[in-house]
Amino acid sequence: MLPTHNRYGYTRIDNRPVYDWPDGKRLAFYVCTNIEYFALGAGDGALDSATINAKQTHRNYAWRDYGLRVGIWRIFDMLDQLGLPSAHNVNSLIYQFRPDVVQRIRERGDEVIAHGRTNSEHQDEMWEPDEARLIREVTDTITQHEGAPPAGWMGPGLSETKVTPDLLKEAGYQFLMDWPCDDQPFWMKTRSGQILSVPYSIEINDGPALARRQHSAREFADMIVDQFDEMIEQCVHQPLVCSVVLHPFITGQPFRLGPLRKALQHCVTHPKRDRVWWTLPGQIARHCQSLPPGIITEG
Repeated sequence: MLPTHNRYGYTRIDNRPVYDWPDGKRLAFYVCTNIEYFALGAGDGALDSATINAKQTHRNYAWRDYGLRVGIWRIFDMLDQLGLPSAHNVNSLIYQFRPDVVQRIRERGDEVIAHGRTNSEHQDEMWEPDEARLIREVTDTITQHEGAPPAGWMGPGLSETKVTPDLLKEAGYQFLMDWPCDDQPFWMKTRSGQILSVPYSIEINDGPALARRQHSAREFADMIVDQFDEMIEQCVHQPLVCSVVLHPFITGQPFRLGPLRKALQHCVTHPKRDRVWWTLPGQIARHCQSLPPGIITEG
């Protein structure tokens, strides 16, 4: 037998119950940024885009810090211009070291998704008590500043241990976004009940596309347009989720902002935009929770 998991079963997308998003919408669309804080020259971290497979240096740290000093502010302005809400995967250390970033998130009415303490550490090699402590610390920090605990979790680097969904459920989380295996939300099994998986793209994601596969800014913009155009037709048959994932140190660079802006403008002005629910992951999760049992695919 191959190694496997017991989190969810197999159901094909054209053989599931049909439902609508609010107001009869068929395509749930959200933008999600990753707002991350890194150590200097230590721990895990984003690949150096200047030299492939280079070790971490002051240059790599500075490139990533550009996202907090410049990139995210340009992205905030762009989203304001387009009238788009956004979710943000936030390292909890941002509250200590870059509090003005989360203040802008708060002012926009956007959603904070818990994203570990720092992207310089991944939880996939942690022992269960240490991982539970990490989740608790992150949750407490966000709760202290936002007045309510975060509903959703995205592990740094989408990292997990074998017990991460169990620990998240036990910590009160309603959904996670670490399993990119579907275009619809589905219920995952944990030892304490079910937790919802909300789709989060690692394809329409500037990290893998631009920093790792070395696609150009215009190629990434074309990916967004092609994904949206295809899904706005497919959603007639099944309700779908389309996500666009951004890292401010990557798409926050000026030469990439123009193509990104045009791609998102294409989406918000599309002739069939009346099919689209411009939303956030937490709103998707709450809608799924409101549906009768059996509508959302169960693990």
